[in-house]
Amino acid sequence: MTMQLLGPHMTTTQYSRKKSKKAMSPAKLEKLKVQWRHHNKDCRRRHIHSAQFAEFDDYVAYVSGTYKAPKSTAKPKAYEPPKLLRETKDYPSLSNNVSGNGTRKEPMQYTGERKLLGIATMHKSNMVPIFEDQKEQAVEIAQMRR
Repeated sequence: MTMQLLGPHMTTTQYSRKKSKKAMSPAKLEKLKVQWRHHNKDCRRRHIHSAQFAEFDDYVAYVSGTYKAPKSTAKPKAYEPPKLLRETKDYPSLSNNVSGNGTRKEPMQYTGERKLLGIATMHKSNMVPIFEDQKEQAVEIAQMRR
């Protein structure tokens, strides 16, 4: 049987063993110390003091990917709504009866007091009444249509 016909379960590489990490060189440790100080200073500048590392070994573990953050034992506080600075007074309404939003508008009707000459058409079929005392308005409307 050839290797290309075998499934992925047959491999010559063992993935179950973890590789041991090599010790860091002194030059690398000095470089990390400078980065550690810069990291802590930057955290203080950005007001995230909880992200600082008190011990250099913790920072080295953080950089190498083996750092485990300590679990906090404090319980989360229950939400409390903000306290009001002032009390608002409750003003009761005068009536619970809803009677509408005002008086009814009178419908517009021609009463016959002014003499109606006719109805002129303005822009886009807008009908306008022309009365006898407004004859010059009829001339203006006729000129407007052209």
